Amino acid sequence: MAHASTRRSWPYPDPVTPSGTSTALMTDHYELTMLQAALAAGTAGRRSVFELFGRRLPPGRRYGVVAGVGRALDAIEAFRFGPGELAALDGVVDAPTLEWLASYRFGGDVWGYAEGEVYLPYSPVLVVESTFAEAVLLETLLLSIYNHDSAIASAASRMTAAAGRRPCIEMGSRRTHEEAAVAAARAAYVAGFASSSNLAARHRYGVPTTGTSAHSFTLLHDTETQAFRAQVDSLGVGTTLLVDTYDVREAVRLAVQTAGPGLGAVRLDSGDLGVLAQQVRDQLDELGATRTRIVVTSDLDEFAIASLASAPVDGYGVGTQLVTGSGHPTSGFVYKLVSREGSDGEMVPVSKRSTDKVSLGGRKYALRRLDAAGVAQAEVVGIGTPPEDDGNDRVLLVPLVRDGVVVGREDLATARERHRAARAELPLAAQQLSRGEPVIATRHVQAHH
Repeated sequence: MAHASTRRSWPYPDPVTPSGTSTALMTDHYELTMLQAALAAGTAGRRSVFELFGRRLPPGRRYGVVAGVGRALDAIEAFRFGPGELAALDGVVDAPTLEWLASYRFGGDVWGYAEGEVYLPYSPVLVVESTFAEAVLLETLLLSIYNHDSAIASAASRMTAAAGRRPCIEMGSRRTHEEAAVAAARAAYVAGFASSSNLAARHRYGVPTTGTSAHSFTLLHDTETQAFRAQVDSLGVGTTLLVDTYDVREAVRLAVQTAGPGLGAVRLDSGDLGVLAQQVRDQLDELGATRTRIVVTSDLDEFAIASLASAPVDGYGVGTQLVTGSGHPTSGFVYKLVSREGSDGEMVPVSKRSTDKVSLGGRKYALRRLDAAGVAQAEVVGIGTPPEDDGNDRVLLVPLVRDGVVVGREDLATARERHRAARAELPLAAQQLSRGEPVIATRHVQAHH
């Protein structure tokens, strides 16, 4: 009975992704051919532990940020092979495998770092415990979500740290794939961005949105005054007027003349932003608009934001650099089998030994070692058994799925607060934008028998 299903009965309704579709085909061909061969060999049902981790941080980064957890849980629930998905696999796998897939429901356990948490090299960001067949099928989907969203959140965290108390607005939708734009807006919000321009992110995830007008709106009208008047009449004096379509100084004068000293904000989208911001601030103050804010945009990254720290800027709009991970569009995560059931029924650690691609065998447990002041000292990863807590350490792996049922879903406000707290407990070196080593070391502790 090599092809016998390991499925259990499933009384739960089939959830779907926000787009209303199955996620089952968001995978690679070889996941299914491995499944077919394992079913035929009788090894598909072996208990297995897979681990999602990164061997290193992107060059120069001091820490990474976990994001995409909530999206991954939605995707696991929607990983179903209906008639359409099975028809698409005709010629990819054999009939017994298709029959097995028809009743696929992930029934194992998933543990992971909670959304917004900080991670380091070899942090066991996700641990999947199930049969080989159930767990291997999730590899590509989980890597796709975690690699993208964590890359965006990691860049966003550096940007919000550089911005300090000044808000950052995510506005990169037009610079990436339309679905990646929604995920990027969500990840940026987890890492401290105040809002996004993306309405799908608002609808799906409750991310606050903002926005007023572009240069085209000004160009639509015969004069800049007419454009400003139309916007103020419709949106109120608290709106943000774009003042660099023609001449900045004249536009600022017209903006205050139109809206009055209660004008909400002006936006600068070109030129030497530091110099312009100071000139505009002086002019606004002279015109009595002392509370009118200045928002700057135009290919900002964490370095540009840091360079504007002394400028009279009140907020940053970030697009291209955010949605491309500020030069590092992937986190470099991998998904590896680290333990599996042996012929005697006991779990056996397994590992990859390839040059530069080493994995460490054994089920992992992790905690953040803190000193008496609550400052992080190390990432301590236990192999086989949890590392010993010395009294004030913080356990990092939390239950996300238990017996196939999602138990770790939470709102984005909780993830945002977690990230704020996790970043705050890192040593001060984490705030440096210069190239350097991870801010704390990862230490592995081997179980002794």
